[in-house]
Amino acid sequence: QVQLVESGGGLVQAGGSLRLSCAASGRIFTINAMGWYRQAPGKQRELVAVITSGGRTNYTDAVKGRFTISRDNAKKTVFLQMNSLKPEDTAVYYCNADLTDYSVTYVRTGTYWGQGTQVTVSS
Repeated sequence: QVQLVESGGGLVQAGGSLRLSCAASGRIFTINAMGWYRQAPGKQRELVAVITSGGRTNYTDAVKGRFTISRDNAKKTVFLQMNSLKPEDTAVYYCNADLTDYSVTYVRTGTYWGQGTQVTVSS
């Protein structure tokens, strides 16, 4: 069974940095795009950053120049380096992956989510 496990969230002062990690495990054949989303209280979940298997990246305007997404394909892990954090970055951050997994009876492609990690930025 595929799992995405996030780590690295926490409490930080405005202007500080955090690095989130998300490791995929299970019977995974290939991982295509991986990304980070966030959801603040009372708001919809939004895309923060995405990275393709080839390394192309895309960011929401609010984090451009401050956040960097990267991945280690060998370790099936995606990272989000967050610098110059602002109070408005406070949210639960979710890892997301489009991947193909398999078992003895199937091969399937789908989208998987991590359980979320809290990031709180104090002013």
